[in-house]
Amino acid sequence: MTGSQRLSALIAGGGIGGLATALALAQRGIDVRVCERRAEFPEEGAGIQIGPNGTRILQQLGVAEFLENKVASPDTLIVHDGASGRELTRLPLGSWLAKRHGAPYWTAHRRDLHSALRTRAESEPRITLSRATEITACRDEPNGIAAVDASGEVLSASLLVAADGLWSTLRRSIAGESAVPTPVGKTAFRSITTAENMPPELARNAVHIWLSPGAHAVHYPVTGGRDIAIVVIADDPALSEDWDAPAATDAVKDKMKSFAPSLRSLANSTQTWRQWSLYRLPPLTHWTSGRAALLGDAAHPMLPFLAQGAVMALEDAIALASCIAASNSELEHALQNYEQARHPRISKVVEASIRNGRIYHMHGPTALARNAVMKLRSPERVMAGFDWLYGWSTPLC
Repeated sequence: MTGSQRLSALIAGGGIGGLATALALAQRGIDVRVCERRAEFPEEGAGIQIGPNGTRILQQLGVAEFLENKVASPDTLIVHDGASGRELTRLPLGSWLAKRHGAPYWTAHRRDLHSALRTRAESEPRITLSRATEITACRDEPNGIAAVDASGEVLSASLLVAADGLWSTLRRSIAGESAVPTPVGKTAFRSITTAENMPPELARNAVHIWLSPGAHAVHYPVTGGRDIAIVVIADDPALSEDWDAPAATDAVKDKMKSFAPSLRSLANSTQTWRQWSLYRLPPLTHWTSGRAALLGDAAHPMLPFLAQGAVMALEDAIALASCIAASNSELEHALQNYEQARHPRISKVVEASIRNGRIYHMHGPTALARNAVMKLRSPERVMAGFDWLYGWSTPLC
């Protein structure tokens, strides 16, 4: 393919990663068709945290303006002992983190983030959004790639990006492996309540983390501070592949019985809970094959203990588009560069998330030691230790 030929892309999956990739490619002059298997683009989920490495990308993609009055920018991250409610540390976010990294730390309703990405994509003439279209297979051809949807129709493009999530249909075709997600024995429960239900002793404009043996809880403002998102992650043997299944209120209360009264009071203010089982995927040998690439959870799902899953998909999108723009239309080489650029970064973030999960759910003497260390360490030094995460910039391909 020569540099004079116009490039086109198919994207399997209309979630955060798929839409961000569409926008990043369109900004570089590539025509994109996003194929979402559902009849409507997804709006499930509750809260989402977006570090400066993510908000910087949303600004670059022209999405940030669609999130005005829908996000919050918490001042601090407060860590509590789960049982007593005692404050263990208070880490700076807000203006301190924004000044350090040139972009804010946001908390939002996942629905609002997805809506902003979709609205921006709908305004871009190079992007076509196709609902009820599931790409199930693909094959390289001499001048591009052919993708087959569930109805048997063949779609052609210069390249294919599989952003079809944890249970990716295309993973095996592209990665050439039969790796499947495996459960970790924990479930995440999530809900939304109005900010008026926040106990007065708890700071409203903050991310709160509560640590307990085998469990932790997080809550923070969303929808411009008008609501509070709550997430409880606890040991649980139940399994489900549904990312947005209903959860019984009594089951959530049982998981929270060891937590302090103020947190239980906040959780009891809502009766509508959703849940999803947590899974890991063994590291793939590769994410690309010919003119096709995996992206986001399809390539590297991660546990939610570092609040970086969606942000890694945003980073993938920018990195992929940058590698393609630098490739002079040598797409196979560009996709290989994308994988090489992203793999070390992703591996580090995945391991950091796993490590955080172990720390959050410690028992007995190790939990006491953790609490003591948190109280003694300088909050600013703790946050400086995340410069590698929040200070990311687009790699050179």
